[in-house]
This record gives sequence, C-alpha cells and structure tokens, in this order.
Amino acid sequence: MTDDTNDANDTVSLKDVTKRFGAVRAVDGLSLGIPAGRTVALLGPNGAGKSTTIALLLGLLTPDSGTVRVLGGTPEDAIRSGRLAAMPQEGGLVSRTTVRELVGFVSGTYRAPLPLQEVLSIAGLEGLAGRRLERLSGGQAQRVRFALALAGDPELILLDEPTAALDVRARREFWESMRAFTARGRTILFSTHYLEEADEYADRVVVVDKGRIVADGTSGEIKRLVALSTVSVTAGGDGAFLERLPGVVSVEIRGERAHLRTRDADATVVALAAAGGVRDLEVVPAALEDAFLALTGQAGRTTGPTGPAGRAGRAPRPSEVEV
Repeated sequence: MTDDTNDANDTVSLKDVTKRFGAVRAVDGLSLGIPAGRTVALLGPNGAGKSTTIALLLGLLTPDSGTVRVLGGTPEDAIRSGRLAAMPQEGGLVSRTTVRELVGFVSGTYRAPLPLQEVLSIAGLEGLAGRRLERLSGGQAQRVRFALALAGDPELILLDEPTAALDVRARREFWESMRAFTARGRTILFSTHYLEEADEYADRVVVVDKGRIVADGTSGEIKRLVALSTVSVTAGGDGAFLERLPGVVSVEIRGERAHLRTRDADATVVALAAAGGVRDLEVVPAALEDAFLALTGQAGRTTGPTGPAGRAGRAPRPSEVEV
C-alpha cells in the first residue's frame, strides 16, 4: 500500500486536517501526499468527506486544524498563479460563440497561458474548434470545460465527478484527453461514482470513509487487501444455504444465478461441490467494487430478492454506488 507520508515536494499535501460542521467531522485527521504526474481517484460513500477535501484544496473552506498545501503554498496562491485549476461536472457555456473563441478568451486572462492550439489538442477539440457551443453534445461540452481548466497551463487539476451523465464513448474520449494532460508531468485528483473508471484510469486509489482514509494504493493493492473473490453458480431451491458456506460474506441472486462474495474461493467451491445441486460454476477475482463495499462497511449479506430478514434488498451495482 502507498505510504501517505508527505514530502516537501508533493503537489498536494494535507497533514492531520480536520473540518467540522457542527457536531459532524466531515474530515477527521486526514493526511495525504500526492507527488507530481499522478492520476489519483478519491472514492467514498456519501458523506465520506470527499467534497469537503476538494473544497479545502481549492481554498473554499479553511481547516479547523492541520495544514493544507498545494504546490508548496496555499491553495489561494496556486489558483492566483494559474497552477491549480478545477473542472465542475456541469455549468453553462456561453452561447453564440465558438469553441476557439471561448477558450481563446479564457486563455487571454492568464499571464502565461498554454498555447491555444495545444489546449485544443490536449482536450481533443481540434476538429470542433469552429463549432458553436450550443451545438455541442454533452461529452463535447465537458471537453470544453476541461479545455477552460487547461487554459492557464495548471500543474494540478481537481475534478469532481467529471464524467457524470456521459455515455461510455464520451467517458472514454474524456479520459484519453486526461492521459494527454498527465503525459506532460501534470497531476489529476478526481472523485467519481464509476468504480470501473477509477480501476482503469487511476494510478492510485484513495478510499475515504467518515472523514478518514481507509485504504490507499493501486487498484490491485486494494483488491488484494480485501481479498474477496466472486463465485457464481446456478443453484436450485431457495439458496438460503449459500450464505452459510465457508468464506462467504455476502450473496446476491440475479435471476437463476447466485453470486457469492467470498474470502476463500477454494473452500467455497469445495463446499458447493459437496452440497450438490449446483452447475455452471464460475470464479472471478476480486473487483474494485468488492473492495470498496467491504472497506466502507456496505457489503451486507443478501439472499435477494429478499434478504435474510425478509426485506427487499441486493448489493448495489457499480453505477449505483454513490461516492
């Protein structure tokens, strides 16, 4: 797992940061260091402290205790110098103007902007530079917002749910643009509710819960930390016996298939074979979704469509997990 010890040269440095809202500790003694050139995903359930952490890094909030440093100085200094930028997940764009005109205007407000043509290239907008903004698709408009964040040639960009409401193709195109940005030695910190997106595009995943970091490392390291696998079978009967099998921590029923999350796939498979009455057995290694649910205490047992106590329930799918 990643060592969260802060280095003086880190792009992002939070040390023992606490932020309260009344009796609620949104951020609780959080320490995090991010070197340059990384793409870091910040994950956590609703109320985990992600948005508060990003607001602290942008200087929109002041910590009650601890220190927040961005690029060696205060967030305000980093923003004024153009070294720190943020991209909202939505926001109106000026109509009756072209992509080139808007990006060029914003670039002109910085002392040392990135060349306009380079901004358009990194954001994947070269073929759309002459198009009017009101004629852009949702994915194209999001790339324009990214271009506006790029205009000042920042060293760090903070992204809050950057691909929310985008389709699969638009998300893929957006992250291709992100790769072009980090290839220049720049840093990205983003929050997302698409766990597969963090799995595929982040160099490092930081999971927060109740204002504290509960896991920090590569996606592979976090999966191994939890060590869950999924055993899928077609089983007859009501399937109530499945949650009592060795190693099983949760059960989800989808149609005729039962999906068992287990800490010991070998023991689970042996027990299934001994029980009989099962077929089409499949074992899949742990996914980031499994790790996330386990680390944040959301991996409840279900035998769906009703749980053990008779309540309707099932484990959430990746697109439904709010982080």
